Amino acid sequence: MYPMIDPALADAGLGDAEDDDFDANESPDALLPDHRYFDRELSWLAFNQRVLELAEDASLPELERANFLAIFASNLDEFFMVRVAGLKRRIMTGLAVPTNIGRSPVDALADISREAHALQLRHAEAWTSQVRPALADAGIEMTAWSELTESERAALSEYFQLQVFPVLMPLAVDPAHPFPYISGLSLNLAIRIRNARTGRQEFARLKVPPMLPRFVEVPGTSEITRYLSLEELIANHLGDLFPGMEVLDHHAFRLTRNEDVAIEEDESENLIQALEAELLRRRFGPPIRLEITDDMDAVTLELLVKELDITDQEVYRLPGPLDLRGLFGLSRIDRPDLRYPPHLPTTAVAFQPGDSNTRADMFKAIRKADVLVHHPYESFTTSVQAFLEQAARDPHVLAIKQTLYRTSGDSPIVQALIDAAEAGKQVLALVEVKARFDEANNIVWARKLEKAGVHVVYGLVGLKTHCKLALVIREEDGMLRHYSHVGTGNYNPKTSRIYEDFGLFTADAQVGKDLTRLFNELSGYAIEKKFKRLLVAPLHLRKGLVRQIDAERKNAEAGKPAHIRIKVNSMVDEEIIDSLYRASVAGVKVEVWVRGICSLRTDLEGVSDNITVRSILGRYLEHSRIFAFENDGDPQVYIGSADMMHRNLDRRVEALVRVTDPAHLKELLAFFDLAMDPGTTSWHLGAGGVWERHAVDADGKPLIDLQDKTMGLIQRRRRARAVR
Repeated sequence: MYPMIDPALADAGLGDAEDDDFDANESPDALLPDHRYFDRELSWLAFNQRVLELAEDASLPELERANFLAIFASNLDEFFMVRVAGLKRRIMTGLAVPTNIGRSPVDALADISREAHALQLRHAEAWTSQVRPALADAGIEMTAWSELTESERAALSEYFQLQVFPVLMPLAVDPAHPFPYISGLSLNLAIRIRNARTGRQEFARLKVPPMLPRFVEVPGTSEITRYLSLEELIANHLGDLFPGMEVLDHHAFRLTRNEDVAIEEDESENLIQALEAELLRRRFGPPIRLEITDDMDAVTLELLVKELDITDQEVYRLPGPLDLRGLFGLSRIDRPDLRYPPHLPTTAVAFQPGDSNTRADMFKAIRKADVLVHHPYESFTTSVQAFLEQAARDPHVLAIKQTLYRTSGDSPIVQALIDAAEAGKQVLALVEVKARFDEANNIVWARKLEKAGVHVVYGLVGLKTHCKLALVIREEDGMLRHYSHVGTGNYNPKTSRIYEDFGLFTADAQVGKDLTRLFNELSGYAIEKKFKRLLVAPLHLRKGLVRQIDAERKNAEAGKPAHIRIKVNSMVDEEIIDSLYRASVAGVKVEVWVRGICSLRTDLEGVSDNITVRSILGRYLEHSRIFAFENDGDPQVYIGSADMMHRNLDRRVEALVRVTDPAHLKELLAFFDLAMDPGTTSWHLGAGGVWERHAVDADGKPLIDLQDKTMGLIQRRRRARAVR
């Protein structure tokens, strides 16, 4: 994120609005139209449509297209489990809080249902008519049981008996067996059978085992690799599961449940115990979506709707196969020709060792000058991980303090903290156990850290700690020096290979003091509002940004250069949006680069005329946040963890750090300008909230791919240094 700020204001404490007479509302909102926001939920669905458009792009490698179909499905699952579930909960509890555009939860659910139904049908069509045939043309064929030879069926039947049959658990429904619990996101077969002895029809449910490969390779020597879905293999062996019964019919179905977590922290003496109990309850959340195959008969559907207490609006009838998250499993196929050409991360120039047989001295490099790293183009392993590993083994390091939001138990980051604690260093890990859908994993490795002697704290009551901070205290010549890292992404080596993020390493004493105070407050009881090189939420990050936006407005009114650039994952916060509208009215050039939700409109005549919004999706997930302001020719740039959403600005601890090195400012602004260039592939936000993809020029030639271009630029930068 890039805010630009007057140095005097920065020295005074960027977040302290009480020290001046700044008024963010000098330009009255009466001048702004009432209907000036897009619905956030529909905007999210528009984002997932952009993911789907990548799957529909015939110019992309076939296995990458299949992967985008899986990403779309996974995204939509989480949307229903959290966002739709939240709206439904409001309705059930009578809390009719309107949406950001004033729609009631009931009306919002109807809007979502309409759009989601259309998108899921389009998703299914993309697989059936586009991606599946493209894979077949490339030698990877999804086949049907009816298309197999006798020998192929015999081989798969043997596989079924040895690997599948033993783990299946058919559950009958009759007077002695009540309707079984259907777990969220599980793929199931609804089976109707007839008792040959009594002639009575019965119902059974069979869960497709999630631990087995979703697509089973058909044995053969052909150049074409063929796969059969696991559910179809099971469906053609139902007679083995119900001996003496006549199998009348079977249909696939899938249930989505409310899996959001709500904890009353101030009433919980032990956050971990409360969270564990809530995670157990999550498994039994109420149903919110039922996906069925389009051939399901009325009798079976009526039974499911009745037993699951599902409304007609929540039933999604789709052509098979259901749950295309299973396409993630195709990643095991060894066909590099059907994937993106490999990008190999480079080591940041500052962290390259002088001798190929030695390790870089991270502290020496950071003392020399601030270091800005750009993942995944530059290696996480040889920057962030190497920094913490060197700190863990360095005898001069006295303390390490770090926030952890999402990582993994086998992470070298976690191991480095453990090694440091076992070496006798003071180690503080601020673990956010409420990171959605990572709660259980975070609890496990938080306890592992505690056992190793790490001081583990869980942040402040009522707030999620989302900032990405690491601080190393090192003794040098009898003095203590602070080495800081502030990033836009999680300390997770796995996601660092697919998430685009920036990180700033600095030995600047002021940043070190700011982080020291912030860590002390995070492990204590409150957040100090004054920091000199940081903007910190929840108290004053929004105020600081609004102040800078308003300063650009005043500069434009005074005839001075004025320019605002913002890169975020989501742009929803009304106060920020209104400030951008006011700046636009004054003539400020406003450029917003957003990956996901955008409630900001570009079609308000006389209001948003100077606002441009772009979105870029591709092989990497654009995750960094940047805020930049022209500031009358003295641009100031911030990077950090905060999106422009209520939860980030009001209910999370977020931190932005001001970047000061002229070379780093140039790099960040050039990266932003490349994204906004008409010659770069992107989606443009237009009238009515419609996103239009621009991928080819007037002659049909492909536009520049931002991520390919950036990788090339960084690799050339490394080669240039090697030549010197």
